Amino acid sequence: MTDPRATDRPLDRIQIIGLRLNCVIGLNEWERLVQQEVVIDITVHADTRRAGVTDEVAETVNYRTVNKKVIEHVTGSQYKLVEALAENVARLCLAEPGVRRVDVSVRKPRAVRHADSVGVEITRFPDETGSRPEERL
Repeated sequence: MTDPRATDRPLDRIQIIGLRLNCVIGLNEWERLVQQEVVIDITVHADTRRAGVTDEVAETVNYRTVNKKVIEHVTGSQYKLVEALAENVARLCLAEPGVRRVDVSVRKPRAVRHADSVGVEITRFPDETGSRPEERL
């Protein structure tokens, strides 16, 4: 099997930007009792050339499917850290056929004073996840 990072041509990017969801997230006791907003950006790297020629969704990563899975997971989740949430969103995305890399940003609005948000941005490849999302969650 070839290294998913090794390619002779750049991959295309499918983006979901500004996905606003509510979940239980945070370290403080009060944060474990309420849902808070998180803002998620996802960039899925894949080869979309065939879909561009055929105009068939089966030839690409279906962003609607990815979006639905992320919404379902996040709204039912409980995390202490945005890092853990980002990691598991990345795992969900990498489980989709054709995904060769994923960039995930998770921001928590109004988490600290005088800042719009705090967050984390990660990049993951299929060989870096260790286990499938359903094994970890």
